[in-house]
Amino acid sequence: MPQSARSDKAALGVAGLDDVLVGGLTRGHLYLLEGSPGTGKTTIALQFLVEGHKRGEKGLYVTLSETDDELRLTAKSHGWEIGETFDIFEQAPPESLLDSDQEQTLLYSSDLELGEATKTIFAAVERAKPDRIVLDSLSEIRLLAQSSLRYRRQILLLKHYFSRNGATVLMLDDLTSDANDKTVHSLAHGVIRLDELAPTYGAERRRLRVTKYRGQAYRGGYHDFAIKHGGVEVFPRLIAAEHRTSFDRSPLTSNIGELDDLLGGGLDAGSSALVLGPAGAGKSLLTLHFARAAVERGEKAALFIFDEELGLLFKRAKSMGIDLEELTASGNLFIEQVDAAELSPGEFAHLVRKCVDTQQVKTVVIDSLNGYQAAMPEENSLLLHMHELLQYLNRQGASTFVTVAQHGLVGETKSPVDMTYLADSVILLRYFEAAGRVRRAISIIKKRTGPHEDTIREYRIGSTGFSIGEPLEDFQGVLRGIPTYTGSSNPLLGTGPDGRFGPSSVERVE
Repeated sequence: MPQSARSDKAALGVAGLDDVLVGGLTRGHLYLLEGSPGTGKTTIALQFLVEGHKRGEKGLYVTLSETDDELRLTAKSHGWEIGETFDIFEQAPPESLLDSDQEQTLLYSSDLELGEATKTIFAAVERAKPDRIVLDSLSEIRLLAQSSLRYRRQILLLKHYFSRNGATVLMLDDLTSDANDKTVHSLAHGVIRLDELAPTYGAERRRLRVTKYRGQAYRGGYHDFAIKHGGVEVFPRLIAAEHRTSFDRSPLTSNIGELDDLLGGGLDAGSSALVLGPAGAGKSLLTLHFARAAVERGEKAALFIFDEELGLLFKRAKSMGIDLEELTASGNLFIEQVDAAELSPGEFAHLVRKCVDTQQVKTVVIDSLNGYQAAMPEENSLLLHMHELLQYLNRQGASTFVTVAQHGLVGETKSPVDMTYLADSVILLRYFEAAGRVRRAISIIKKRTGPHEDTIREYRIGSTGFSIGEPLEDFQGVLRGIPTYTGSSNPLLGTGPDGRFGPSSVERVE
């Protein structure tokens, strides 16, 4: 391919990884891709050569460990028919040399001196004259070299030879010979490290990190990735500061008058709200009201459900006057069932971002943070992930609702993780005991973007969803769960003979 027609970067064709590398690999240099067996090195290498073919570049795969058939089988599992896409130079077992029908390029590396093995690689490169080269793997060369000095000299020789030919080279190292050997790190223009983590429960988690890239800015830190049909997909670490947009911060209502009054007229667009409460308090239902209100305004909303089976959610919501099936069929509500055991945090953030970017979603519900936390290795990572995700959504003008199930029911309750400082607004749902019944109370603890009521109101959940009563001005200790009544009016919600909400009697507690 003419040099003038090429960009100065060789894209790997791996979704997300080219973004991490800010366009790909600088051409004409040698790079190291290292990781334990099974981390996806071969898949990325194949994608690198397939992408080159799409761009009219010649590729060569030099394999010292896998056979031609194994490489083609790996490619086929992802839906790629290699054919003549790129050349494969294979070093095969000695019994193949006894077959006169075998090509003369078949060699057995352990029967050759290192210098002879290197010459055969050079010969293959001279024949193919490739723009992109994959060398798989360095463990074989390291074993042949037998000493660190000789190994370094051979890698240096390969580097200078490939540099003179102008090829972009990706060397693979499976770390089976010596995981602590950093010889190639100092010689390579860039180093990408692949890791695989095995959680106590759930699918394996994979992540990568660019540990070196000379003369080039890149996205540092760990980035989650997954091996799927079609190749490796990388989910770059979300950096909210890179995504700023301008939008109207007008208040958004829930279409429940009393709730909107509590919130001082509603929640501003581009803000986040944390809904806290014990199990069964109605956190999910509260967020559904905001999602339905968004659709009724002509906007789009998305629900990411961790804890509840969708069939049950649809049935339960419909019994309370919210038809999720109808809202979904309208094309304005997107519902995603999330399995925390199968999805990495980075992939979830990518899923949310893709929904907001491609569908212009303006209301996002994450139900619940408890399920999201299950995907996190530790609490500190959870807070960092949530900080970047909420900041990103806020800067896109999307309103975010996150539910957290607190431990305990009546009285003292605790949250599994404290992220109240991250949210712009905090809505607190509580159980309390009064007049011989278990009741529910709602209050707004925090709202950064404007004033709000500081009252505590009782609410009931019925066939129309939320019904919120007057402020409980004559009660003390509602948030503790066992209040005392000091007034003479009847502020509590009750159910009349017709099933409608109305005042209920309560005795004065001295």
